[in-house]
Amino acid sequence: MKHKKHRKTRSLSVIFILSALFIVAVLLLNSSGKPKPVTAEKSAAIPEADVSSPDEAASWLMPQAENCLLTDEERSQLQSTAMSAAEVIKELYAECEITDGTSFSSNITDFSREQREKAVELLGGAGYTAVTDGMNMVNYKSVFDFYSDYVCGQESQTTVFKVNDDGLLSSLTFVYRNERLQTFCIGIGWLAGGEPIIKSVQVSDISEMRMTDKGYLIYAYQNEVMYSSLRQYLHISPLSDKCRGLTEKYISGISYINYSLLTSEWDSVSIADVLNVTMFDDLYRKYYGEDYVCENDRIPSDIFENVMLSFFPLTAEQLRESCGYDAADSAYPHELPPSKPYQPFGEVIDYTENSDGTITLTVDCVWADYDTDRAFTNIITVRPNADGTFTYLSNKILEGEIDIPK
Repeated sequence: MKHKKHRKTRSLSVIFILSALFIVAVLLLNSSGKPKPVTAEKSAAIPEADVSSPDEAASWLMPQAENCLLTDEERSQLQSTAMSAAEVIKELYAECEITDGTSFSSNITDFSREQREKAVELLGGAGYTAVTDGMNMVNYKSVFDFYSDYVCGQESQTTVFKVNDDGLLSSLTFVYRNERLQTFCIGIGWLAGGEPIIKSVQVSDISEMRMTDKGYLIYAYQNEVMYSSLRQYLHISPLSDKCRGLTEKYISGISYINYSLLTSEWDSVSIADVLNVTMFDDLYRKYYGEDYVCENDRIPSDIFENVMLSFFPLTAEQLRESCGYDAADSAYPHELPPSKPYQPFGEVIDYTENSDGTITLTVDCVWADYDTDRAFTNIITVRPNADGTFTYLSNKILEGEIDIPK
């Protein structure tokens, strides 16, 4: 019994010592000039939130650089600038429902594309460089100027505000100094009523960076980011409204990886050879604008055939031969491909409106993980239909910067 009591006392002593060491470490971090998250009320006295805990800073997802290239004063100024930018768009968040969650997410239950685009518009009008997915970057010249300085070996920095899909506002500052590249990223979330709060600050070393001929800034972090792609990118050069609209209508949502529709050549004669039931969910989403809800791993034939036959020049007999039709229950198997995040995507860069009413699209495969915005090029012909739907007629492939995946 005495032995157990002694062991318990010793364990408590160890716990006490470790706790004391942790408190000292936190105090040292807070006094080291490391930037802290802040919430905006008055620019003269910005309230601070704790960033010292690994959970809040999410440092386990993205390790911090050992030495920040920016001074304490510069970091403080960037945080103030970020909060000023957030004030410009706070009205868009006033009615948003906020839930509890992580520091690297906005925790907004729903933030629409229209809200994201309006936020970029407001930021651009206030003079900030800003972007969101599916929209051209505003005030983008500063990024080209920064890259030009970097290539010439001249110290420089620039800040881009990105409105993420979930509503989180990221202030991403690129810094080139002492022959080193870094990003200083501030994540701005939102409190009830639309009050902004700086939730996280990350300083990360960049190992490589290049600007493509088409205006994609592609870069890689020195330390791998967990649950992220190998490389990051920003689309700097604007895409024409027409090409963006054609991309949205005909190409967005179609996978380069899960099936061979875009990685094989085919026409109206050979299309049956590339059909696969795994493409159904993407096409259903494109047709109806919502996800397909499956029951019993079977797709009723009327639903499957209505979607597939609207997109391809096929007969029901061809479809049934190619996609595992089961006559016993008049259904097709429902198969989902393995989840593969951070896939390449297609982007219409040119088009031809043909005399027969069809449209021929020139589509580049953007694959940032392979450091390219033209992995290869698809020449896709589509036929718009009177009811607003369309039919894919053929696909040809031109060689690009990498081998076509099989």
